[in-house]
Amino acid sequence: MAFLIKAIAGVTAIALLVVTLFGQLLALGGVLLVAIKVAVVVIFFAVLTLLVFFILRDRCRNKREARFS
Repeated sequence: MAFLIKAIAGVTAIALLVVTLFGQLLALGGVLLVAIKVAVVVIFFAVLTLLVFFILRDRCRNKREARFS
C-alpha cells in the first residue's frame, strides 16, 4: 500500500513538473514572439525612414542639377 501511494505521488509530482515547465516554455515563447514582433516593426520603420531619406536626397540633387544646368 505504501508503495502504491509513493508511486502515485511520484507520478503526480512529475506531471506537475511537466505542466509547470510547459507553462514556462509558453511564457518564454510569448516573450520571444513579442521580441520578434518588435524587431520586425523596428526594422520596418528603419527601412521606411531610409526610403524617405533617399527620396528627399535624390529630389535635392535633382533640383541642384537643374539649377546649375
